[in-house]
Amino acid sequence: MDYCETPPPPGLDDFVAAIWMLDVGGEPGDWVDHRAVPDGCIELIRRHAGRSIWRTEQPPLFVTGLALCPAVLRFSGDARFTGIRLWPWAWHALGGDRCAGFTDDWRAVAEDGPLSTLLNDAGAQLTRLAAAFAGRPQHPIAAIRHIDRTGALARHSGLSTRQVQRIVAHETGMSPRSYLRLLRFREAVAAVQGGATRLADTAAASGYADQAHMTREFRALGGLSPGTARRRSTGPFVAAHEEPRMDG
Repeated sequence: MDYCETPPPPGLDDFVAAIWMLDVGGEPGDWVDHRAVPDGCIELIRRHAGRSIWRTEQPPLFVTGLALCPAVLRFSGDARFTGIRLWPWAWHALGGDRCAGFTDDWRAVAEDGPLSTLLNDAGAQLTRLAAAFAGRPQHPIAAIRHIDRTGALARHSGLSTRQVQRIVAHETGMSPRSYLRLLRFREAVAAVQGGATRLADTAAASGYADQAHMTREFRALGGLSPGTARRRSTGPFVAAHEEPRMDG
């Protein structure tokens, strides 16, 4: 499986987490299972070839909601995708449905709607996204990506704690604490995939009390241990075969 990811340029990163491409790299008759883990983002996805299944067959253009648990996906060997990873407030700014309405689920996106134009032309995603978000001010809670406490976010934004709670609930469908948990897990998954740091050090750097705490969160949110994620992950995907009993 060939996966590559392009980070957004400065100024667009308040809205877009990444643009990615995935080529399963097999034959049409081959099917592979992979697990996608929560990352606190909305995924707008165009499938250029092949087939994909998450519970039911997916259309060529669809969006996946915020995930609270791992999703086991099936791809045909010839499947190819381009995806845009959006922060929830960016998805809503583009006119997307409320996140609370399709948590741990996906929805078809109309081919004749404005969202489809973001993924119509190969290589033009950044240009189209820059145009879509041009002139928009920073969202009041965009700094939650870098701030790990509700009180600190309130001070940074100049809002009250209660206002921050309401805005986060409106944009994500969950409390600040629950959404921050997803972002902490996202950071830890990225660090674990890097592979150069001891798991105990990754746990400390990601804000977990210790490695055991991080392992519990990996199992709760990702359905696997940090060691397994390190061995089997490719971008946001993890090979979905049986996990060994011993953590790495």
